[in-house]
Amino acid sequence: MTDGIAEGMADGTDQSAGPSPVPEPSGVDLARVALRAAKEQARARGAAAQQKKQARRGGLRSGARADGRDPLPLGAAINRLITERGWEAPAAVGGVMGRWPQMVGPEVAQHCEPQRYDEDARVLTVRCDSTAWATQLRLLAPQLVARLNADLGHGTVKMIKVLGPGGPARRYGPLRSPGSTGPGDTYG
Repeated sequence: MTDGIAEGMADGTDQSAGPSPVPEPSGVDLARVALRAAKEQARARGAAAQQKKQARRGGLRSGARADGRDPLPLGAAINRLITERGWEAPAAVGGVMGRWPQMVGPEVAQHCEPQRYDEDARVLTVRCDSTAWATQLRLLAPQLVARLNADLGHGTVKMIKVLGPGGPARRYGPLRSPGSTGPGDTYG
């Protein structure tokens, strides 16, 4: 190893030094770099000016290519609106309310009707026409929740709240003014 170094010194070349440094760019090379940078800046300014001009004219103009303003079939437009607004779960549950007889069967659908869906709590409220059907639906609720989640997606419905039949409006005496709620409506 020392022989190689000694030989290199004898030749006048230093082998321990790394590669020779790259020379600085000359005038022509500097001009090319400056021209390239100027073209990129001009292109960026032109694109910004074009966007400003389009905004003043009212946006993009229609052309041969499809864009977001092209006419859509009604179903596709509604699906796009539902997706953009994040209404997937409420729309799916609304579809279940429309298909309630197919989901639970005609006999149960005749006596039990879905009332509302609370999206935050993920609770479907169902009203039954008798206490016997309310009890029956409470017993079937876990199976119905599983079936609804299989149709709508996991976790869409966590619980079914079953309401019994609503009683008639309470009347306090033979004379009653329209819209009153009884003796408590005057004093609080």
